[in-house]
Amino acid sequence: MRRSGAARGLDREIFGLALPTLATLVSEPLLLLADSAIIGHLGTDPLAGLGIAANVLGVLTGLCIFLAYGTTGTVARRLGAGDRAAALAGGFDGLVLAVGLGALLGLALLLAAPAVVAAYGASPAVTEAATTYLRVAAFGVPSILLLLAGTGVLRGLQDTRTPLQVVIAANLANVVLNLALVYGAGLGIAGSALGTLLAQTGAAVVVAVVVVRRMRAVQARPRFAPGGVLRAARAGSWLVLRTATLQGAVTLTTLTAATSGTIALAAHQVVNSLWVLLAFALDALAIAGQAIIGRALGAGDVALGRAMTRRMVGWGVVAGLVFGTAVWAARPLYVGLFSPDPQVQALVGAVLLVVAVVTPVAGVVYVLDGVLIGAGDSRYLALAGLLALLAYAPLALLVRGQGAGLVWLWAAYGVFMLARMTTLVLRIRTGAWARTGASVA
Repeated sequence: MRRSGAARGLDREIFGLALPTLATLVSEPLLLLADSAIIGHLGTDPLAGLGIAANVLGVLTGLCIFLAYGTTGTVARRLGAGDRAAALAGGFDGLVLAVGLGALLGLALLLAAPAVVAAYGASPAVTEAATTYLRVAAFGVPSILLLLAGTGVLRGLQDTRTPLQVVIAANLANVVLNLALVYGAGLGIAGSALGTLLAQTGAAVVVAVVVVRRMRAVQARPRFAPGGVLRAARAGSWLVLRTATLQGAVTLTTLTAATSGTIALAAHQVVNSLWVLLAFALDALAIAGQAIIGRALGAGDVALGRAMTRRMVGWGVVAGLVFGTAVWAARPLYVGLFSPDPQVQALVGAVLLVVAVVTPVAGVVYVLDGVLIGAGDSRYLALAGLLALLAYAPLALLVRGQGAGLVWLWAAYGVFMLARMTTLVLRIRTGAWARTGASVA
């Protein structure tokens, strides 16, 4: 079917932001996959320990994703309203909040790591590996959050190329550092955590410097503004709740996998790493949606926002079909890279069929999630996430109680994604989300 000139114009704008964002986003889960491959060859216990540590860090940083999403929406709306200096000032408030919050959360993680890991009920060897990783990773939390906020600022400015360049460099450094520290220096799983910490800290510093330089270019002074920081915190409160429901589902899945034994937990770590890769790839359209919808509504152009939403949903379905099929079909080529254990490999292969079926649904979910974040409709997103979690939790507990195994657990997680899609589609069909102006407060 031939596309009209208008449709081609919309697609050019979408992919002009989405493609660099895609490369940026998938680099982070590729980092996790690289860590999994490096740690996996130390043994099944360290790989399972990384699964727990990754889940804990995922919850911690996931709850702070508002630092990226909130700054993207704020900066994009102010940019659409024609005030670039105010856009950058609002973004800088997010950077200050990220550093302060990161320091507090990093200290909390350092102190609470043993108790948190013990709650998973894994074997002593797995528990020790997870605790070791988290004790090192805790020192990198401020850098992780600063990188989130700085990347959000640049995306709001419609710049997705600078984050791409920074993250590619950071991930290459991460692989080199991990190999050198894990095997060369013989630090084991602690070396993996240290290598990732160093790479992420370097990336965070570079992005923060770029933001400050752009502020100076428009005579916006980088300064600590308590009022702006508080506004940034309040704006993110609903996004925190929304993310808490998503991380609650992920954590419930990991806890359930942990009760099935070390083989299941190790396989879950591999599958979850691949799922995160798929999610981040699909999220490229969502990030484009945040920036485009925020700018369009900031300029008062509701018609453009709706047209962009329709195009992005269509592309989300296509991307979900392509990515899900590719990951499942190519599984014989890469599963052995993560673990030499044949039981782990076989279980990963079985679960990936479920993942392939769920991925097109995820394509719609992530696009609409991005659209509503860009529109500032975070309250609805939080309530919708809570409904989806309430639909999923009984199924996960049933799988756990019946000992049904990892395949059925991931099938239940597919119900969670389907519930999210239903609530988001219902919202988009109304006009309540399309509020215009430089602010939605």
